[in-house]
Amino acid sequence: ASFRDTGPPSCGPAAMVNPDQTLPDASSATAYSSRRPPRGSNQNGMRQFNERVVLQAIRLHGELPKAELARVTGLSTQTISMIVNALLAEGLLLKREPLRGRIGQPSVPIALDPEGAWAIGVKVGRQHADVLLVDFLGRVHHREGLPYAWPDPEHLPAALLAMIRRCREALSARMLPLDRPERLCGIGVAAPLSIGGWTGLFGMPEAQAQAWETLDLAGHLATATGLPVHAAKDTVAASLAELVGGEGRHLRNFLYIFVDTFSGGGLVLDSRLHPGAHGNAGAIGSMPLAVPGAGTASTQLLGAASLLNLQRLYETARIDPSAALDERALEPPWHPHTQAWLGNASRALAMAIVGASCVLDIDDVVIDGVIDRRLLARLIAQSGDALDAHCWEGVRRPRLHAGSIGSDARALGGALLPLHADFAPHPEVFLKADPRRQDSN
Repeated sequence: ASFRDTGPPSCGPAAMVNPDQTLPDASSATAYSSRRPPRGSNQNGMRQFNERVVLQAIRLHGELPKAELARVTGLSTQTISMIVNALLAEGLLLKREPLRGRIGQPSVPIALDPEGAWAIGVKVGRQHADVLLVDFLGRVHHREGLPYAWPDPEHLPAALLAMIRRCREALSARMLPLDRPERLCGIGVAAPLSIGGWTGLFGMPEAQAQAWETLDLAGHLATATGLPVHAAKDTVAASLAELVGGEGRHLRNFLYIFVDTFSGGGLVLDSRLHPGAHGNAGAIGSMPLAVPGAGTASTQLLGAASLLNLQRLYETARIDPSAALDERALEPPWHPHTQAWLGNASRALAMAIVGASCVLDIDDVVIDGVIDRRLLARLIAQSGDALDAHCWEGVRRPRLHAGSIGSDARALGGALLPLHADFAPHPEVFLKADPRRQDSN
C-alpha cells in the first residue's frame, strides 16, 4: 500500500504499531512512555513501521547507502531495498551521486527529499509570536513574526491565521513550478501552558489572562485551516527540536532550559522526550529558590533567571530594554546591568540544576534561549561557577552544554510535531545518532 492509500488526507503514512496512538498534545499523560527499543522488524504487517524507521534513521544519521541503512536499522538488505524503492517513488527520499573510488560497485547514498513533506510551526510567546514554514529536513523557508506587549486572546488567533495563510501561499508558490504535490502535514503549536499566569509579574490585564483559560487555540486553528493541529508546551517543543536536530541528538538524559521572557524547560530521559503526566515536565521556572517563611511564598526561579528581569533592569536605568535580545547587552551602557542579572540568574539556575540532578540523576543540562550567543556563553560559564559552590556529595554533577538552535527552537519544535506524527516510527521513539558517526554528520 502506498502512503496516500493508508495515510491521513493531509500527509504521509498514519499506521503505526498502535494505529490509535498519535503524537500527544501538551496535556497527554502517556506521552513518550514506551520502552520499546528503536529498531526495525521483518515481521509481516510491519512494513509501514519499518518505513518510518528508515526515514528516521536517515534524518538522524544523514544520507546513507542501503547497506549502511541495513546496519543502522537492523533490517535485512532485501527489506531495506524494498522500502527505499517505495519511498523514492513516494517522493520522500532521493538518490545522491554514487560514491566512487572504493572496491566493488559504487554505493549510492539515500537522503531525505527536502520537499517531500512540509509543516507549519506556530510559537505563541509572552511578547512575540512566530510562524515558520519548514521542509522535511526542518529547514525554514518562510517566517512571519508579531511582537506585542502581551498576547491578546481576542485578536491573536486572527493574526496567526493570517500568518499561516501567507506560509501556505509561499508553499504554493514554491511547489507549483515544480509540479509537485503540497504535502503539508499540519500545524504544530508551541505555547506556554499557563500563558495567562503570573499577571502581577508580567502585567497582563486580568481579563485577558482569564480569557486564555477558556481559549482552545489549537482547536480554533484546526477548524479555521482544515489541517491537523498538534500542541505542546513551548519549552517541551523546544526540547524536541534540540533532541532531534541539535546537541540533544548525542545526549541520553538531559534537562533542557530555555531562557526567554519567562524561563522554562523540558526533560529528556533515556533518549526520549518526557513531557510528564500533564505535559509540564521540566517546569524549572516554577522551582522555589528558598525555603518559604511562615505565611509567605518562596521566590520562584522565573523571578531571578528570566529575561523579563533583565529588561526591567534596563527600564529602571532608562535604556532600551530590547537590548536584552541582542549583542548590545554586553556593551555600555547595558553591560553593568547585564552583569548584575548574570550573577542572580546563574545562581538561580544552579539551584534548579542541583535539584533536578538529585531527583532525576541526569547526565547533562542543555541551556538555550533567545539571547545573544555571547551572553548565553557567559550565562552557562557563570552557572558552572555557581555549581562549584554546591555540595555534590552523593549526587553526580551534570555537564552543561549550549543549545544549538536558539530563538527558533520553540516554533521549529512546533513544526516537528506534525512531521513526527506522520513520519516517525512511533511518536514515542526517536532514534539516536550513533556517537561513532558524529564526525561524519
